[in-house]
Amino acid sequence: MRLHNTIVLSLGALTVLALAGCSTSNTPTDARAFSASARQEDENAPASALLSSAALSQRLLDENDLGAGYARKPQQPERHTDVTVSGCPALDKLDGAAAAGGSLDFPRTAKASFIYAGGSDSEVAEELYSGTEDNLSKGVSRIFEAMTSCPAYQVLVGATPVTVTTQKLPAPKLGEERWSQLLTFIAGGRSSVVKQTAVRTGTVVVVVSGSAALVDAHLAKAVDKADSAP
Repeated sequence: MRLHNTIVLSLGALTVLALAGCSTSNTPTDARAFSASARQEDENAPASALLSSAALSQRLLDENDLGAGYARKPQQPERHTDVTVSGCPALDKLDGAAAAGGSLDFPRTAKASFIYAGGSDSEVAEELYSGTEDNLSKGVSRIFEAMTSCPAYQVLVGATPVTVTTQKLPAPKLGEERWSQLLTFIAGGRSSVVKQTAVRTGTVVVVVSGSAALVDAHLAKAVDKADSAP
């Protein structure tokens, strides 16, 4: 399976950076069909029901929300590398970005990532998406369910093999729906552990990823800000 626009929010650990921003043009047919259907439904929704990307960007966490010691990271340029995944049939039905825990395929989105002075493994990233409640619920559920259905699988980035393990985690009772998982990437004798939690609140989904302690520390604040009135 070729993957498109992979992987977990361009976090800074070696194995994640090796996968960040990779893309090919091959996306599974049923993933394209789901995306097309979701986009059409979003386009038919009342304009007041959904937030634009610009409006979402105003609801992202910033340095003031996070506190002292955080600096925003510049967006990484997209790179193009052949990426394949094996050992998880459920991921064959997803587009590549979602399959590896990366960006969801919703057009209304805003993103930011931060590094903490504590070190290169002290990073946190946030993504916001807006769509109809039904589309968000189905879209996020199918991704998390597919990923956690495979406790381990392999990803080949160019000539670099990466082993990925996933573990479903309980999510805090925030919003109307929530999902959480722990991903471990192992490559070249080094490993990176990323926690990823998503919360749907109305027509917005908040995804916070990074070191487990930072995700836990900032998730509720991210949800509150994303749910705030304009």
